[in-house]
Amino acid sequence: MGTTTTETTLDVREIDGPPFARITAALDALEADERLRLIAGFEPVPLYEVLEGRGLSFETERSGENEWHVLIERP
Repeated sequence: MGTTTTETTLDVREIDGPPFARITAALDALEADERLRLIAGFEPVPLYEVLEGRGLSFETERSGENEWHVLIERP
């Protein structure tokens, strides 16, 4: 039997001010069997280096004109 992956969603479009602290807190809480779906109003290119530095894998997709989804998980 395979393991079940739990997905948490963080929509940073609704956060007033810079969302980086909320994003890093969510990344710190990410367990091996969990995935984080980050929703942003633009492609969060500066975040990619942070994710790579933490050894996390990610996949980005554009879902609309001002909507990007980044699926983040531990490899």
